Amino acid sequence: MNIAVRDPGKKREITLGNKLLTAEWRELVADPQLDIIVELIGGTTEAFDIVCAALRAKKPVVTGNKALLAERGPELFKLAEQNGVPIYFEAAVAGGIPIIQTIQEGFVGNHIRSIHGIINGTCNYILSRMTAEGVSYKDALADAQRLGFAEADPTLDVSGWDAAHKAIILASLSYGFWVKPEDAFVQGIENISQTDIRFAAQLGYTIKLLSVIRADEKGRVEVRTQPSLVPQQHVLASIGGAFNAVLVHGDIVGETLFYGKGAGQDPTSSSVISDIAEAAATLHYGSRHSGFVPHGLYGKSKPVEETVSKFYVRLTVADVPGVLARVAAVFGESGIGISSVIQPDESDEAGTTPLIFMLDTAMLRVVRSAMQTVAALDCVREDPSWLRVETMKE
Repeated sequence: MNIAVRDPGKKREITLGNKLLTAEWRELVADPQLDIIVELIGGTTEAFDIVCAALRAKKPVVTGNKALLAERGPELFKLAEQNGVPIYFEAAVAGGIPIIQTIQEGFVGNHIRSIHGIINGTCNYILSRMTAEGVSYKDALADAQRLGFAEADPTLDVSGWDAAHKAIILASLSYGFWVKPEDAFVQGIENISQTDIRFAAQLGYTIKLLSVIRADEKGRVEVRTQPSLVPQQHVLASIGGAFNAVLVHGDIVGETLFYGKGAGQDPTSSSVISDIAEAAATLHYGSRHSGFVPHGLYGKSKPVEETVSKFYVRLTVADVPGVLARVAAVFGESGIGISSVIQPDESDEAGTTPLIFMLDTAMLRVVRSAMQTVAALDCVREDPSWLRVETMKE
């Protein structure tokens, strides 16, 4: 075993012999005594070069790089197929939860109807703290960084893109065609406030960063990651802290839930070691596909504007009579039903008050158009805040 690192002289938590370390990864790829290449550096540039070089050298690759696979997966799996060597990537999604192998092998006899996942531990920790303890987003993020759940630059996590990369991989494996990053809808948690958490709780919901993957009756696949209201009685609402959970609905197996630590060096190491063991077995016994097998049953992404769900909408409005009727009329004229309304008896110094609507199932395009009309009303003082409501029912 040899290890390529950016700085061989850097002090590390464990002692490694100098003979094990090198700053030149090309030496490792070219070494005939090394049979498997493990890429864990992250990013999509040099990591791409490493994986390509290893595949061309006909060496199996183990990687935990979700961004690399989500953005350049088609190129890599094509190269893997051409050279007859596989890519293993269990650690790329949900840390120590063996969801990749399950989708690829355990559910091979199923048509996947949907996947709902909490697959970013950082965001789940932040939202859990905000919900359970009433702390602000800023304070919860600072605690996540202090505890090592969030990076010094948490943008990839809190923007939703870390979870979105994982969702793209799961969608591609489940539906047999590679989903383009630009076809995935992504919204982060940066604007979630204690106000939304409070009203969601009054309505019987918890806010989670949820990745949703499913195919419609036409075979079009939607892939989206966004903060969503989850019913408090649903199992996903109880997933707290930095844990992950993936709910898979297959047409034969029904609903199955996978739960565990989704981040950190130990669960990630568990998945990497598992992949190395499988790669070694493949080298010894043979028979393994490239890591991604297209099957042609699906092949088109669903435009996010055509996706449907229930919606939570929060407005800041003038505290004067008639506002509720004016806003409700806009939704009614758009053909959007209203299932419930919260009109709290509270007003701030500016004479404004929150007004909360729970909308019945509607197409996102229609809801957005209606909210533009609502925002233009003279009684509405701020842009509407909206979140999806996920019931997890097919």
